[in-house]
Amino acid sequence: MDQIVLNHVTKRFTTKTLGTVTAVGDFCLNVKEGECFSFLGPSGCGKTTTLRMIAGFEDLSEGEIYLGGKPVSIRAKNLYVPPEERGLGMVFQAFAVWPHMNIFDNVAFPLKVQKRPRAEIRERVAKALKHCSLDGMENVFPSDLSGGQQQRIALARAIVTNPKVMLLDEPLSNLDPKLRESMRFEIKKLQKEFNFTIIFVTHDQSEAMALSDRMLVMDMGKVVQTGTPTELYNKPVSRFVHSFLGQSNFTDVDIIDGRVYPKGDHSQPLGIAPPAGSVSAMALATRPNTIDINHEEGYQTKVLKRAFLTDFTEYIVAIGNQTLRVQTPHRNMFRAGDSCHLRFPNPIWYESGKDAADAERERRTLV
Repeated sequence: MDQIVLNHVTKRFTTKTLGTVTAVGDFCLNVKEGECFSFLGPSGCGKTTTLRMIAGFEDLSEGEIYLGGKPVSIRAKNLYVPPEERGLGMVFQAFAVWPHMNIFDNVAFPLKVQKRPRAEIRERVAKALKHCSLDGMENVFPSDLSGGQQQRIALARAIVTNPKVMLLDEPLSNLDPKLRESMRFEIKKLQKEFNFTIIFVTHDQSEAMALSDRMLVMDMGKVVQTGTPTELYNKPVSRFVHSFLGQSNFTDVDIIDGRVYPKGDHSQPLGIAPPAGSVSAMALATRPNTIDINHEEGYQTKVLKRAFLTDFTEYIVAIGNQTLRVQTPHRNMFRAGDSCHLRFPNPIWYESGKDAADAERERRTLV
């Protein structure tokens, strides 16, 4: 069953400086019950605006939204269900807790608004606190807690109403790296225990790929690609998706007589076959951690720089009149100035040249 359905949803804003901007355009999406689905994209791409329309905080300019098979926003019929009647839980980027309330009162607040019986409130708050590792801290105030504990309060308050859908808007971005990693596991654990559907909005690729059953990448208000994390990482449909999901090299190449040469060096081919139907100039896309750097086979070149980083050693190597990043496990194979060879398994090809949409992306961040 589809828990969340968006049909041709569009949102336009009018600003003094930029005029009318389509923040989200003709957005269609089906999210299954119990699925963790992430919206990934740069600032200004429309992901938070889409989340706010699902929540009911933003009206639609066009389109329809259904939750659990029931319409909650239909622009053509002027149908609008307010946020408090949509059965949603929400956790925001900021630690949205009330500083003058202790943990119990923070978590109990939505149940008190619903005028639930006191016994039911105590029971449901106790359950939510236990699942968020806050049991025994009912009388503690937020000012005495760490950022991670405050975000657990927000999670507990979101699940205490037993929502069918949880909307998470950059909930981990204000936490330190180690805490972010542990909170990812806690969110997935809560989802399994309470069986809610998650929409997770983030610009952090690692978070999206770690949490998601499926995900989409947005760019300038449009859905560029939808699929599993593995599908999007290994088979990006565009140069933009490739560059956004992990680190990327884009090497301009010339294709001459069926051979691929890096621009600036036609003395030796790269040893890979060009794509079918390719033109004379293309861009070769590679991941730094997939390039094979060795002493014997492949394109011969030279190491320009070497850096010992936390999780890998990174080499900057020359390739024609360009440079290339190569990342390997910590092995002291090459030093700056050494000769080396490169092999390129699983190459991906795009049109040569810079992305013409970069200027428009920058403009949209100003809206």
